[in-house]
Amino acid sequence: MPIKILLADDDDALRRVIQYKLEQEGYDVFPVNDGEKALNELKTKQYDLVLSDIKMPRLTGVQLLEQVKKIQPALEVILITAFADVSQAVRAVKLGAFDYITKPFEDDQLLIAIEKALKYKRLENENRALKEKLQGQRYLDNIVGVSRPFKELMILVDKIAPSDATVLLTGESGTGKEVIARAIHYKSSRRNNDFIAVNCAAIPRELIESELFGHVKGAFTGAVKDKKGKFELADGGTLLLDEVSELSLELQAKLLRVIQERVVEPVGSEKKIEVDIRLLAATNVNLKEKIADGKFREDLYYRLNVIPVRLPSLRERKEDIPILMRGFIRKIEPDDKINVESGLIDILKEYSWPGNIRELENLVERMVILRKSDTLTESDLPSDFIVDNTDGSHDLDIPQKKNLTFHEAEKKIIVDALKEFAGNKSKAARHLNIPRHVLIYRIRKYGIRI
Repeated sequence: MPIKILLADDDDALRRVIQYKLEQEGYDVFPVNDGEKALNELKTKQYDLVLSDIKMPRLTGVQLLEQVKKIQPALEVILITAFADVSQAVRAVKLGAFDYITKPFEDDQLLIAIEKALKYKRLENENRALKEKLQGQRYLDNIVGVSRPFKELMILVDKIAPSDATVLLTGESGTGKEVIARAIHYKSSRRNNDFIAVNCAAIPRELIESELFGHVKGAFTGAVKDKKGKFELADGGTLLLDEVSELSLELQAKLLRVIQERVVEPVGSEKKIEVDIRLLAATNVNLKEKIADGKFREDLYYRLNVIPVRLPSLRERKEDIPILMRGFIRKIEPDDKINVESGLIDILKEYSWPGNIRELENLVERMVILRKSDTLTESDLPSDFIVDNTDGSHDLDIPQKKNLTFHEAEKKIIVDALKEFAGNKSKAARHLNIPRHVLIYRIRKYGIRI
C-alpha cells in the first residue's frame, strides 16, 4: 500500500512542485493550502506523514504540529521553513517535529528527510508490536529491537524457553545476557517461581561455595546460623550462573556433580538436598580457550553448553540504537518529552560500542541529565566521546596512529569530503548524508576554509 503524505503549503507553485516530485517517487500526496484544512483532514483520515510549511494563514505549521501531537501522537511531522524562520523550526522540533528543511532545498534533501521519518515510524511500530506480543510483561520492556540479529535471538528464546534444557549464554560484556536469561525464565513454565542470578566473579572465592550450596551453623568462622544457598533458593525456578568461567576448578567439579545428580550438599553438612532448577550459565570469554589452558573443565563445558545462545554485539544491531535510546530516555524521563536529533543517531551508529548496550545506556543517561534542551544533539555528547575506526566497520580516512575526539574526526571528514568534491557543498553534503544547511553550519563552526 502506497505511503500517504499530507502536504500543507499556501504557496501554490511550491506545493505543486513538491506533490509532483513525491508522486514520482511513488508516494500518495494529498495537498491542502492551509493549516486548518490539514487539521480537518487529520480528524477524519489516517496519514503516514505530514509535510507542512511553517508560515500559513489561519493555522501555522507550528500550531498544526501541536494539534497533530494531540490527535495522532505517533504521526511524524516535517516542517518547511525559510532561512529566517529557523529559530521557529528549532522550537517546533522541541515540540515534537521529526525534522525541518530550509528553503530553498534540493530534491534529495526532502526525500532523505521523508525516508528517515518513515523509517523511524516503522521502527517505532515494530517495537510497539513486539512489546504487545510479549504481553506487556515488565521484565521485557528493555528487550527491544528490529534488527535481524535481535529478531533471530528472540525466535531462539521462544523456542528454548518452554524446555528445561541447560543454556549457555555467550557474548561480549554489556550485551544483556542476564536480560535474556530472565526472558527465558519468564517465558517458561517456571515463571511463577524465582529467578536467581549469581555473579560468580563478584563473590570472594572463599565464600562462593557457601553462596551456591549453602552452609550449616559452625561450618566455618562467621557461620553463626544455617544458610540456604542459591541452588536451594532457586528450587522450582531458574538459576543463572553469570561469569561462570571465574569458578575455580575445585568448585567446577562440585558444580558438575550438582548438575548430574540434582542435589546439593551445604558446606559443613552431610545432608543432601534435592533441587529442581532450570540452570542457565553466562560468560563473556571463550570457554574452549580456557579448556585448552587447563582453566575450565571440558566435561562441565558440555554439561552447560546443551543449548548455546550467542548474544549479538551492539555493533551487529546498530539499527536498534534509536529504539534502545528511546527506552533508556523513558526510564529517566517517564514523560517522554525528550527528542533525539537524527544527526546524533547517525553519529552513534558510527561508534564501535566496546561496552555494548550497557555503554549506550550510560551515555544516554549522562546526556539526558546534562542536556542543554529537550532535544538531544551531537553537542550533548561528552567531550571524551571518541570516534575510532579500529573495528573496520566503515572506511573513513581517519589516522589510525592516535584516537581523535569526535569533533576532530568530524572536522577531518568534512574537510576530506570538500576536497573530494572540489568545494561543492551540495555534493559533499550528499556524500556525507547530511542536509546542506547542516554542512554549512559545520563549516562555519570549525572555521573551515574552502
